[in-house]
Amino acid sequence: MFNFFVDEAARAGDSFRISGSDYNHIRNVLRMKTGDVFLVSCGGGSHLCELTGFEEESVIAQVKEEHYQDTELSVELHLFQGLPKSDKLELIIQKCVELGAVSITPVEMKRCVVKLEEKKKKSRRERWQAIAESAAKQSKRSRVPEVGEVLPYREAIRAAGEMDVFLLPYENARGMMATKEALSSIRPGMKVAILIGPEGGFDPKEVEAAEAAGAKRISLGQRILRTETAAITAVGMCMLHVEMNLGGEEA
Repeated sequence: MFNFFVDEAARAGDSFRISGSDYNHIRNVLRMKTGDVFLVSCGGGSHLCELTGFEEESVIAQVKEEHYQDTELSVELHLFQGLPKSDKLELIIQKCVELGAVSITPVEMKRCVVKLEEKKKKSRRERWQAIAESAAKQSKRSRVPEVGEVLPYREAIRAAGEMDVFLLPYENARGMMATKEALSSIRPGMKVAILIGPEGGFDPKEVEAAEAAGAKRISLGQRILRTETAAITAVGMCMLHVEMNLGGEEA
């Protein structure tokens, strides 16, 4: 079933007015007709709707069932990702959105191979946000995760440190026991930050600064993972813990 995102202004009573590129996609690409049903996500809710007509470059969709499904996790997963080279960040965004992350923030770190020019940051962010929206549609998310501005390392760990749990996948003598303990501290409604290093890994001083900001070291296993694999593994690990142990119930 297709899923489209709109803002609150698109709703009037029990109907949504869908315009812009989604209008063209519905009418000219998907060739939907009156009576077809699809999902409309708005304000964190996903509603089952029926196409009732076309008006002035817009699609009219009537709500058949409010809050038809809830695909969001009971915690917020926020990924802080050291800027990787090539198009790796696009893969990270796509897969981590599918897994349930609510935000992905690129981070400038000492060992980043990529040094993004200031004039390119806006266009890159727009592309990254479009990838997040596409992944949210594909995975039937109820919200579009935000791809944040590229942050300097100090600002990133300050933001991560303000969250309820701050996870740092890094060398850990206690192995998976430390990971198990860190995951067990997560409760419904919490905000969980995950910080992943770039291809060159963390500088030791960056690890010290993150721990000073409240980060808990965890392990992702005995193997050395590429940065994109580490990001997807860490978010997936948290997603599975939440789905299996916390569900959607509030604490």
